[in-house]
Amino acid sequence: MPDIVFMFEVHQPYRLRKNIPLQLLRKALEGTITPAKLVEVFFDNELNKYVLERATRRCYVPATKILLENVEYFKNTGKPFKFSLSISGVFIEQARKWAPEVIELFQELASTGMVEFIEQTYYHSLVSLYPDKEEFIEQLGMHNQVIRDEIGYNPTSIENTEFIYNNEIACFLENLGYKVVLTEGVDQVLGWRSPNYVYRPWGCSIRVLTRNYRLSDDVGYRFSDKNWDQYPLTADKYAAWLAATPGDVVFIAMDYETFGEHHWPETGIHEFLKWLPGEILKYDNLSTETPSIAAYKYPVRDVYDVPGWATISWADERDLSAWLGNDFQKLAFQLHMSIEPYVKALDDPEITRLWRMLGISDHYYYMATKPGSVGEVHAYFSPYKNLALSFKVLLDAMDILVGYIVKTISENPRKYAIRIKLPWDKAFHFHLGIGRPLGIVARSIEELVKLVDKVPVESIAFHIRRGDLANWIRNMFYWEELAREIEELGKKPLSVEELVKELKRILLSHTSRITK
Repeated sequence: MPDIVFMFEVHQPYRLRKNIPLQLLRKALEGTITPAKLVEVFFDNELNKYVLERATRRCYVPATKILLENVEYFKNTGKPFKFSLSISGVFIEQARKWAPEVIELFQELASTGMVEFIEQTYYHSLVSLYPDKEEFIEQLGMHNQVIRDEIGYNPTSIENTEFIYNNEIACFLENLGYKVVLTEGVDQVLGWRSPNYVYRPWGCSIRVLTRNYRLSDDVGYRFSDKNWDQYPLTADKYAAWLAATPGDVVFIAMDYETFGEHHWPETGIHEFLKWLPGEILKYDNLSTETPSIAAYKYPVRDVYDVPGWATISWADERDLSAWLGNDFQKLAFQLHMSIEPYVKALDDPEITRLWRMLGISDHYYYMATKPGSVGEVHAYFSPYKNLALSFKVLLDAMDILVGYIVKTISENPRKYAIRIKLPWDKAFHFHLGIGRPLGIVARSIEELVKLVDKVPVESIAFHIRRGDLANWIRNMFYWEELAREIEELGKKPLSVEELVKELKRILLSHTSRITK
């Protein structure tokens, strides 16, 4: 008897303003606005409130009430109706402010014991793709906390943002203690196999459920398409399809907004949702289950092997191209990622929050340039007219944020620059000469101080005289005073040993009290 596992994705982003008022833009560029005020400057909360309230009327309240009624009705019948919800942290923030009744309904669902709440990144972001996973861990922790606080549930199953998945991510999540990871059933990964079984990644043993995208999209995308050869889709017809589907676990996942927002109530989507649980449970060979139970109810059938270079998702061509498919998206993503060390160095909750809000995956999704029906889906979700505008609003906001960060660090480098730890590609790489790398790198000022006694003096002198060290400190840490002293040192007619000795003195004079 196969289990039908439903998961509904509940997410609304914070959308950026198309035009920042000139007076506010000028103040932002001058750095005379607090970081908290910058959030108000950058984000269009009138639009965000409007979208959330509209979706609440059309989807969140009516659909949740329908599901709650079904859960209560079937709870003591011997064949309960179960499902799961994955709710982003930024959705919960907005619902708190503009639709608290939705949170209350989710709390009622949790109290039934029939609904599982799934972990995801708090900001529905792409941070799992960062080389350093510290921010990924932090956003998962934030999400776990808000689900426990608001819903009273401690998730053990997880879906990474937009089902982004590879072996490394899955095994990383297992090391964090998660038991089940949810992702897309991709044809080129599955090959001849069915998505309707339990798998595991290559290299670890966390359970993997793979979405049956055909059956999911029959509801999510095709329900109201009058040109579809199966239109109209009724609850009894869909239940019959599920009953005829072989396998152990039929994993059906879609946006929650399917039920009233993407398909308006006038299409009959609410009636479909109302009758579907009963139609499914009529079949002796069908039951509904939550991911954490279903994944351990059946044996692992095979390995779902997705190497990092072939990372998958549930969007578009089942890869990363929905967010990183063109040069504009990649540039914005690289810029956002490059800001992280400086944000963490400032350790200002308001700056950190602003940076995280600019990392919401939807900002990158809006910049996609795809033809055909896929492009139409991107256009449907985007509040902007075109690529140029969606790119401009995000880059303008990041540019102002960078300006604020640079100004803050450069005004007090002794406090902030010492905290910065750069990624590998921004580290200082020591050479003995042109084309003669030593394989020794410094990612921070503290590492540089420690390496002065370990790197050959010829290498240090080479970099002092060429101005490499001064430029690195100036451009990466915004420490002009220190950079200038090292720059002047390089102009002095000193021996190699004297140059290194003097560099030690300069570095210690600026950092001795900080690095101890």
